[in-house]
Amino acid sequence: MTSPSRSHPLPKPSGPNQPYMHISALQAGFVAIPNDVVIQGSTPTYQNCPSLAFYLRHSHRPNRDMIFDLGLRKNWESYPPEAQRNFQPGAMFPCTVPQDVAESCREGGVDPGEVECVVISHLHFDHIGDCSPFTKATFILGGEAKASLDDGYPENPHSAILAASTPRDRTRFLNKEDFNTAIGPFPRAHDLFQDGSVYVIDTPGHSTGHLTLLARTSPTGAWLFLGADVAHDTRLLTDPQSQTRIATTRENGESFCVHRDAVEAEVDLGRVRRLLLEEDGDGRVEAIIAHDWKWCEENLGRAFLPGRIVPRD
Repeated sequence: MTSPSRSHPLPKPSGPNQPYMHISALQAGFVAIPNDVVIQGSTPTYQNCPSLAFYLRHSHRPNRDMIFDLGLRKNWESYPPEAQRNFQPGAMFPCTVPQDVAESCREGGVDPGEVECVVISHLHFDHIGDCSPFTKATFILGGEAKASLDDGYPENPHSAILAASTPRDRTRFLNKEDFNTAIGPFPRAHDLFQDGSVYVIDTPGHSTGHLTLLARTSPTGAWLFLGADVAHDTRLLTDPQSQTRIATTRENGESFCVHRDAVEAEVDLGRVRRLLLEEDGDGRVEAIIAHDWKWCEENLGRAFLPGRIVPRD
């Protein structure tokens, strides 16, 4: 297991013309999550959480745009049966989808059919959404996700992973050799556009091939970390003494963890905490996770397309 302590400084802007990304949140449905599967020692009360997606547009090339995650799909009957249960009575993670990503894009003035790139953090049902409106996009997944797709539903009728989560002929898998850059506390990153504007980060603790993004949001040194499911509650990112722990046991004593590997997930969390410290981020790094209900409530409207997430000063 790699230690989270070693760190590389975030790269300074290359100059006044440093490329960066304009970033907007997208509504993509909601999932109710019991607190005791998120933070150890919590009660099993439910919190209705967004499944956030994000639209990113390049500062210097307006036609270069991308989406990070696709949230939930409205036509839930097309999910594998294992995932369909979350839309039925008695579900452990009840879901609702008032608006999907494609609708959020159109409402914000973006044609899904013209989006250049879609990065899917991982293959869980509340992140894959519906890929069909994104007819021109190249889809990006972690390389280790390929095996899950190959063994996905319906070929494997018991799999919760949909084999058609992305169009295979337009899917690029980032393999070990693609993560050839270290940035901040993260030892494995990929400079997506090769200009320092956005990095895809290998954070595999939650799920096989789990990806996160670290994007510049200004030419002067502001950054935004899009954490997907690296955590399901911001207290796991901000507790300065790291006393808030990932749940591995429910209140009733049942062993349960939302992460593939709780130990590796803690390593990922340690790196994110380090990123948010002033010595690594210069105090200008913000982090948003996929299910951050509080951030969603506080920023609904202004930070959602056609609005924009304001860079941290």
